[in-house]
Amino acid sequence: MSRVILAALIVACVATAIGVVYARHSQRLMFVELSRLERARDELNIEFGRLQLEQATVAESNRIDQIARLRLGMRFPEAGDVALVRP
Repeated sequence: MSRVILAALIVACVATAIGVVYARHSQRLMFVELSRLERARDELNIEFGRLQLEQATVAESNRIDQIARLRLGMRFPEAGDVALVRP
């Protein structure tokens, strides 16, 4: 009888040890994944900041005016070029 109990306790102890090893292994894998995702998040935050700065630079009115004049040949209309339309 006591040998059966002892065998059951040994089996339970081994099963618990295997469970602990499995849990630690899973925890390590999840930590590696978390670290990878945090690095990706940081890289995306850096890219987002760079894109915001680029958008602010491109959207400046002086730059838009310069591009309109140089690339598109646009200019402000002269007084004689403006026609008023009344209903």
